[in-house]
Amino acid sequence: MNHNTDSTRDLELLSELVLTPNLSPDSRDSAVSRWLQHHSSDVTEADISSLESLASSNHVILRAFAPLQQIFESHVRNREAEWLSHAIGREQARIQHALNCLEQVCMTLEGHGCPVTIIKSLDHWPDLGSDLDLYTDADSTKLVDVMKSAFQAKLADRSWGDRLANKWNFIVPGLPELVEVHVGRLGQTGEQTAITRSVADRACQVNLQSHIFRVAAPEDRIVISTLQRMYRHFYIRLCDIVDNALLVDQDKVDFAYLRALGSSAGLWQGIATYLVIISQYVERYRGRGISLPAFVIASAKFGTDQVSFRRNFLRVPILPHSVKLYASELKSFLLRGDLRNGFRLSLLPCLATAAALEMKITGSDKGIW
Repeated sequence: MNHNTDSTRDLELLSELVLTPNLSPDSRDSAVSRWLQHHSSDVTEADISSLESLASSNHVILRAFAPLQQIFESHVRNREAEWLSHAIGREQARIQHALNCLEQVCMTLEGHGCPVTIIKSLDHWPDLGSDLDLYTDADSTKLVDVMKSAFQAKLADRSWGDRLANKWNFIVPGLPELVEVHVGRLGQTGEQTAITRSVADRACQVNLQSHIFRVAAPEDRIVISTLQRMYRHFYIRLCDIVDNALLVDQDKVDFAYLRALGSSAGLWQGIATYLVIISQYVERYRGRGISLPAFVIASAKFGTDQVSFRRNFLRVPILPHSVKLYASELKSFLLRGDLRNGFRLSLLPCLATAAALEMKITGSDKGIW
Protein backbone atom coordinates (compact mmCIF):
# COMPACT_ATOMS: atom_id res chain seq x y z
CA MET A 1 0.00 0.00 0.00
CA ASN A 2 1.38 3.39 -0.96
CA HIS A 3 2.56 5.28 2.13
CA ASN A 4 1.86 8.68 0.59
CA THR A 5 -1.70 7.57 -0.20
CA ASP A 6 -2.11 6.41 3.40
CA SER A 7 -0.86 9.74 4.71
CA THR A 8 -3.19 11.64 2.40
CA ARG A 9 -6.17 9.58 3.59
CA ASP A 10 -5.12 10.18 7.18
CA LEU A 11 -4.83 13.93 6.60
CA GLU A 12 -8.27 14.02 5.00
CA LEU A 13 -9.78 12.24 8.00
CA LEU A 14 -8.05 14.54 10.49
CA SER A 15 -9.11 17.59 8.50
CA GLU A 16 -12.71 16.44 8.45
CA LEU A 17 -12.68 15.91 12.21
CA VAL A 18 -11.07 19.20 13.27
CA LEU A 19 -12.48 21.60 10.68
CA THR A 20 -16.11 20.57 10.99
CA PRO A 21 -16.81 20.43 14.75
CA ASN A 22 -20.51 21.11 14.19
CA LEU A 23 -20.88 18.59 11.40
CA SER A 24 -23.80 16.18 11.73
CA PRO A 25 -23.03 12.72 13.16
CA ASP A 26 -23.99 11.16 9.84
CA SER A 27 -21.45 13.27 7.94
CA ARG A 28 -18.70 12.44 10.39
CA ASP A 29 -19.61 8.78 10.25
CA SER A 30 -19.32 9.01 6.48
CA ALA A 31 -15.81 10.49 6.74
CA VAL A 32 -14.71 7.70 9.06
CA SER A 33 -16.37 5.09 6.84
CA ARG A 34 -14.34 6.29 3.84
CA TRP A 35 -11.16 5.95 5.90
CA LEU A 36 -12.18 2.48 7.06
CA GLN A 37 -12.91 1.39 3.51
CA HIS A 38 -9.36 2.32 2.55
CA HIS A 39 -8.20 -0.09 5.25
CA SER A 40 -10.79 -2.72 4.23
CA SER A 41 -12.43 -2.06 7.62
CA ASP A 42 -9.57 -3.99 9.28
CA VAL A 43 -7.82 -1.28 11.26
CA THR A 44 -4.65 -2.39 13.00
CA GLU A 45 -2.81 -0.83 15.91
CA ALA A 46 -0.14 0.19 13.40
CA ASP A 47 -2.78 2.15 11.45
CA ILE A 48 -3.80 4.03 14.58
CA SER A 49 -0.14 4.61 15.42
CA SER A 50 0.45 6.08 11.97
CA LEU A 51 -2.60 8.32 12.38
CA GLU A 52 -1.32 9.37 15.81
CA SER A 53 2.07 10.27 14.37
CA LEU A 54 0.50 12.50 11.72
CA ALA A 55 -1.88 14.07 14.25
CA SER A 56 1.03 14.69 16.61
CA SER A 57 3.22 16.36 14.00
CA ASN A 58 0.24 18.57 13.09
CA HIS A 59 -0.64 19.25 16.77
CA VAL A 60 -4.27 18.08 16.55
CA ILE A 61 -4.30 14.84 18.58
CA LEU A 62 -6.86 15.95 21.18
CA ARG A 63 -9.06 17.85 18.75
CA ALA A 64 -9.17 14.96 16.29
CA PHE A 65 -8.98 11.85 18.44
CA ALA A 66 -11.71 12.79 20.93
CA PRO A 67 -14.50 12.86 18.29
CA LEU A 68 -12.97 9.88 16.47
CA GLN A 69 -13.03 7.85 19.67
CA GLN A 70 -16.71 8.70 20.14
CA ILE A 71 -17.48 7.54 16.61
CA PHE A 72 -15.69 4.23 17.12
CA GLU A 73 -17.50 3.73 20.45
CA SER A 74 -20.87 4.42 18.82
CA HIS A 75 -20.12 1.69 16.29
CA VAL A 76 -18.95 -0.67 19.04
CA ARG A 77 -15.43 -0.77 17.66
CA ASN A 78 -14.03 -1.00 21.16
CA ARG A 79 -10.55 -2.10 20.19
CA GLU A 80 -9.92 0.98 18.03
CA ALA A 81 -11.58 3.24 20.63
CA GLU A 82 -9.23 1.87 23.30
CA TRP A 83 -6.16 2.56 21.16
CA LEU A 84 -7.35 6.13 20.67
CA SER A 85 -8.03 6.47 24.38
CA HIS A 86 -4.44 5.50 25.17
CA ALA A 87 -3.12 8.06 22.68
CA ILE A 88 -5.34 10.77 24.19
CA GLY A 89 -4.19 9.87 27.69
CA ARG A 90 -0.52 10.06 26.74
CA GLU A 91 -0.99 13.46 25.13
CA GLN A 92 -3.02 14.85 28.01
CA ALA A 93 -0.31 13.77 30.46
CA ARG A 94 2.38 15.41 28.31
CA ILE A 95 0.41 18.64 28.06
CA GLN A 96 -0.38 18.80 31.77
CA HIS A 97 3.27 18.33 32.68
CA ALA A 98 4.36 20.94 30.11
CA LEU A 99 1.79 23.47 31.40
CA ASN A 100 2.97 23.06 34.97
CA CYS A 101 6.57 23.62 33.93
CA LEU A 102 5.68 26.48 31.60
CA GLU A 103 3.87 28.31 34.39
CA GLN A 104 6.89 28.00 36.65
CA VAL A 105 9.23 29.25 33.93
CA CYS A 106 7.02 32.26 33.15
CA MET A 107 6.50 33.19 36.79
CA THR A 108 10.20 32.85 37.62
CA LEU A 109 11.36 34.89 34.63
CA GLU A 110 8.75 37.56 35.42
CA GLY A 111 9.91 37.68 39.03
CA HIS A 112 13.50 38.23 37.92
CA GLY A 113 12.73 41.12 35.55
CA CYS A 114 12.36 39.05 32.36
CA PRO A 115 8.67 39.33 31.43
CA VAL A 116 7.72 36.89 28.67
CA THR A 117 4.88 36.45 26.21
CA ILE A 118 4.03 32.95 25.01
CA ILE A 119 4.02 32.68 21.24
CA LYS A 120 2.85 29.79 19.03
CA SER A 121 2.79 27.00 21.63
CA LEU A 122 -0.62 27.72 23.17
CA ASP A 123 -2.24 28.76 19.88
CA HIS A 124 -3.22 25.11 19.37
CA TRP A 125 -5.16 24.69 22.61
CA PRO A 126 -6.39 22.18 23.78
CA ASP A 127 -3.43 20.73 21.89
CA LEU A 128 0.10 21.94 22.52
CA GLY A 129 3.16 22.55 20.38
CA SER A 130 6.29 20.40 20.50
CA ASP A 131 8.40 23.28 21.91
CA LEU A 132 7.53 25.98 24.44
CA ASP A 133 8.08 29.25 22.59
CA LEU A 134 8.46 32.56 24.41
CA TYR A 135 9.25 36.16 23.48
CA THR A 136 10.95 38.69 25.75
CA ASP A 137 12.49 42.15 25.54
CA ALA A 138 14.76 41.36 28.49
CA ASP A 139 18.53 41.26 28.35
CA SER A 140 19.69 37.89 27.03
CA THR A 141 22.48 37.60 29.61
CA LYS A 142 19.96 37.96 32.43
CA LEU A 143 17.64 35.48 30.74
CA VAL A 144 20.36 32.84 30.50
CA ASP A 145 21.47 33.40 34.08
CA VAL A 146 17.93 33.03 35.44
CA MET A 147 17.22 29.86 33.44
CA LYS A 148 20.48 28.28 34.58
CA SER A 149 20.22 29.24 38.23
CA ALA A 150 16.48 28.65 38.75
CA PHE A 151 15.99 25.53 36.63
CA GLN A 152 19.50 24.11 36.15
CA ALA A 153 18.76 24.52 32.46
CA LYS A 154 21.42 23.85 29.85
CA LEU A 155 21.78 25.80 26.65
CA ALA A 156 21.17 23.75 23.54
CA ASP A 157 23.74 24.19 20.78
CA ARG A 158 23.02 27.40 18.90
CA SER A 159 22.92 27.29 15.12
CA TRP A 160 23.92 30.18 12.87
CA GLY A 161 20.25 30.92 12.41
CA ASP A 162 19.66 30.95 16.18
CA ARG A 163 22.43 33.49 16.66
CA LEU A 164 21.14 35.76 13.92
CA ALA A 165 17.60 35.50 15.26
CA ASN A 166 18.79 36.09 18.84
CA LYS A 167 17.02 32.91 19.85
CA TRP A 168 17.97 30.72 22.81
CA ASN A 169 16.93 27.10 23.38
CA PHE A 170 17.00 25.72 26.91
CA ILE A 171 17.02 22.09 27.99
CA VAL A 172 15.23 21.95 31.34
CA PRO A 173 15.71 18.77 33.42
CA GLY A 174 12.50 16.76 33.58
CA LEU A 175 10.88 18.66 30.68
CA PRO A 176 10.88 16.82 27.33
CA GLU A 177 10.07 20.02 25.40
CA LEU A 178 12.70 22.65 24.67
CA VAL A 179 12.04 26.13 26.05
CA GLU A 180 12.72 28.39 23.08
CA VAL A 181 13.06 32.10 23.84
CA HIS A 182 13.17 34.82 21.18
CA VAL A 183 14.91 37.89 22.58
CA GLY A 184 14.01 41.26 21.07
CA ARG A 185 13.72 39.93 17.52
CA LEU A 186 11.55 37.67 15.38
CA GLY A 187 12.02 36.14 11.96
CA GLN A 188 14.45 33.57 10.58
CA THR A 189 17.38 36.02 10.67
CA GLY A 190 16.05 38.23 13.46
CA GLU A 191 15.14 40.85 10.89
CA GLN A 192 11.74 41.63 12.37
CA THR A 193 11.76 44.32 15.03
CA ALA A 194 8.79 46.32 13.70
CA ILE A 195 6.32 43.82 15.17
CA THR A 196 8.02 42.97 18.45
CA ARG A 197 6.71 46.02 20.33
CA SER A 198 3.18 45.00 19.37
CA VAL A 199 3.78 41.48 20.71
CA ALA A 200 4.89 42.79 24.09
CA ASP A 201 2.42 45.68 24.44
CA ARG A 202 -0.75 43.91 23.26
CA ALA A 203 -0.30 40.57 25.00
CA CYS A 204 -3.39 39.33 26.83
CA GLN A 205 -3.96 36.90 29.67
CA VAL A 206 -5.60 33.50 29.28
CA ASN A 207 -6.62 30.95 31.90
CA LEU A 208 -5.90 27.36 30.92
CA GLN A 209 -6.66 24.67 33.48
CA SER A 210 -6.16 27.18 36.32
CA HIS A 211 -2.86 28.37 34.85
CA ILE A 212 -2.56 32.05 33.90
CA PHE A 213 -0.42 32.87 30.87
CA ARG A 214 0.40 35.95 28.80
CA VAL A 215 -0.15 35.18 25.12
CA ALA A 216 0.13 37.21 21.95
CA ALA A 217 -2.92 39.11 20.67
CA PRO A 218 -4.83 37.57 17.72
CA GLU A 219 -3.28 39.85 15.09
CA ASP A 220 0.22 39.19 16.40
CA ARG A 221 -0.49 35.46 16.43
CA ILE A 222 -1.36 35.59 12.73
CA VAL A 223 1.76 37.62 11.90
CA ILE A 224 4.04 35.24 13.83
CA SER A 225 2.36 32.20 12.29
CA THR A 226 2.82 33.71 8.83
CA LEU A 227 6.50 34.37 9.51
CA GLN A 228 7.00 30.78 10.55
CA ARG A 229 5.03 29.15 7.75
CA MET A 230 5.44 31.39 4.69
CA TYR A 231 8.91 32.80 5.29
CA ARG A 232 10.77 30.11 7.21
CA HIS A 233 9.55 26.52 7.00
CA PHE A 234 7.51 26.79 3.78
CA TYR A 235 4.95 24.30 5.01
CA ILE A 236 1.64 24.64 6.84
CA ARG A 237 0.45 22.35 9.61
CA LEU A 238 -3.18 21.39 9.98
CA CYS A 239 -3.19 23.10 13.39
CA ASP A 240 -2.23 26.41 11.74
CA ILE A 241 -5.33 26.21 9.58
CA VAL A 242 -7.60 25.31 12.50
CA ASP A 243 -6.10 27.91 14.88
CA ASN A 244 -6.26 30.88 12.53
CA ALA A 245 -9.62 29.95 11.08
CA LEU A 246 -11.04 29.89 14.62
CA LEU A 247 -9.68 33.39 15.33
CA VAL A 248 -11.47 34.73 12.25
CA ASP A 249 -14.66 32.74 12.86
CA GLN A 250 -14.85 34.15 16.39
CA ASP A 251 -14.46 37.69 15.01
CA LYS A 252 -11.33 38.31 17.08
CA VAL A 253 -9.20 39.80 14.29
CA ASP A 254 -8.91 43.54 13.61
CA PHE A 255 -8.01 43.30 9.93
CA ALA A 256 -7.23 47.00 9.58
CA TYR A 257 -4.67 46.74 12.37
CA LEU A 258 -3.38 43.47 10.93
CA ARG A 259 -2.79 45.13 7.55
CA ALA A 260 -1.04 48.12 9.15
CA LEU A 261 1.15 45.86 11.28
CA GLY A 262 1.94 43.52 8.42
CA SER A 263 2.71 46.38 6.05
CA SER A 264 5.11 47.96 8.56
CA ALA A 265 7.01 44.68 8.62
CA GLY A 266 6.91 44.07 4.85
CA LEU A 267 4.83 40.94 5.43
CA TRP A 268 1.37 41.97 4.26
CA GLN A 269 1.40 40.00 0.99
CA GLY A 270 2.49 36.88 2.87
CA ILE A 271 -0.17 37.37 5.53
CA ALA A 272 -2.93 37.83 2.96
CA THR A 273 -1.76 34.80 0.98
CA TYR A 274 -1.60 32.68 4.12
CA LEU A 275 -5.15 33.64 5.13
CA VAL A 276 -6.52 32.91 1.66
CA ILE A 277 -4.84 29.47 1.66
CA ILE A 278 -6.43 28.79 5.04
CA SER A 279 -9.84 29.95 3.85
CA GLN A 280 -9.75 27.83 0.70
CA TYR A 281 -8.63 24.74 2.62
CA VAL A 282 -11.42 25.23 5.16
CA GLU A 283 -13.95 25.66 2.34
CA ARG A 284 -12.99 22.27 0.96
CA TYR A 285 -14.22 20.57 4.14
CA ARG A 286 -17.11 22.65 5.40
CA GLY A 287 -18.40 24.19 2.17
CA ARG A 288 -17.51 27.78 3.07
CA GLY A 289 -14.28 29.53 3.86
CA ILE A 290 -13.51 32.02 6.59
CA SER A 291 -14.86 35.56 6.29
CA LEU A 292 -12.05 37.71 4.90
CA PRO A 293 -12.30 41.38 3.87
CA ALA A 294 -11.98 42.06 0.15
CA PHE A 295 -8.65 43.85 0.66
CA VAL A 296 -7.16 40.68 2.15
CA ILE A 297 -8.24 38.55 -0.80
CA ALA A 298 -7.02 41.17 -3.29
CA SER A 299 -3.56 41.19 -1.70
CA ALA A 300 -3.06 37.42 -1.82
CA LYS A 301 -0.56 36.13 -4.36
CA PHE A 302 -1.72 32.52 -4.65
CA GLY A 303 -4.02 29.94 -3.04
CA THR A 304 -4.32 26.23 -2.35
CA ASP A 305 -3.90 25.40 -6.05
CA GLN A 306 -0.18 26.00 -5.51
CA VAL A 307 0.03 24.00 -2.26
CA SER A 308 0.63 20.24 -2.12
CA PHE A 309 0.64 17.62 0.64
CA ARG A 310 4.04 15.98 1.04
CA ARG A 311 5.95 14.56 3.98
CA ASN A 312 3.11 15.10 6.48
CA PHE A 313 2.50 18.80 5.77
CA LEU A 314 0.99 21.17 3.22
CA ARG A 315 4.01 22.41 1.30
CA VAL A 316 4.34 25.98 0.03
CA PRO A 317 6.46 26.17 -3.16
CA ILE A 318 9.73 27.99 -2.62
CA LEU A 319 10.12 28.78 -6.32
CA PRO A 320 8.77 31.12 -7.41
CA HIS A 321 6.18 31.98 -4.75
CA SER A 322 8.11 32.07 -1.48
CA VAL A 323 11.06 33.76 -3.19
CA LYS A 324 8.75 36.55 -4.33
CA LEU A 325 7.44 37.03 -0.80
CA TYR A 326 11.00 37.15 0.50
CA ALA A 327 11.93 39.73 -2.14
CA SER A 328 8.93 41.86 -1.17
CA GLU A 329 9.95 41.76 2.51
CA LEU A 330 13.54 42.70 1.67
CA LYS A 331 12.38 45.52 -0.61
CA SER A 332 10.29 47.01 2.20
CA PHE A 333 13.37 47.21 4.45
CA LEU A 334 15.43 48.91 1.78
CA LEU A 335 12.71 51.40 0.84
CA ARG A 336 12.34 52.62 4.41
CA GLY A 337 16.09 52.78 4.94
CA ASP A 338 16.27 49.98 7.48
CA LEU A 339 19.63 48.79 6.20
CA ARG A 340 20.64 46.88 9.33
CA ASN A 341 17.63 44.56 9.31
CA GLY A 342 17.70 44.46 5.52
CA PHE A 343 21.27 43.15 5.73
CA ARG A 344 20.19 40.48 8.21
CA LEU A 345 17.44 39.34 5.86
CA SER A 346 19.82 39.35 2.88
CA LEU A 347 21.78 36.59 4.62
CA LEU A 348 18.84 34.20 4.36
CA PRO A 349 19.72 32.77 0.90
CA CYS A 350 23.27 32.12 2.15
CA LEU A 351 21.89 30.28 5.19
CA ALA A 352 19.52 28.29 3.01
CA THR A 353 22.35 27.25 0.70
CA ALA A 354 24.57 26.28 3.61
CA ALA A 355 21.70 24.33 5.19
CA ALA A 356 21.08 22.44 1.96
CA LEU A 357 24.76 21.51 1.70
CA GLU A 358 24.89 20.47 5.34
CA MET A 359 21.81 18.32 4.88
CA LYS A 360 23.33 16.63 1.85
CA ILE A 361 26.64 15.95 3.58
CA THR A 362 25.54 15.05 7.12
CA GLY A 363 21.81 14.40 6.82
CA SER A 364 20.99 17.26 9.20
CA ASP A 365 20.87 21.06 8.90
CA LYS A 366 20.62 21.70 12.66
CA GLY A 367 23.95 23.48 12.79
CA ILE A 368 22.72 26.01 10.22
CA TRP A 369 19.04 26.64 10.91
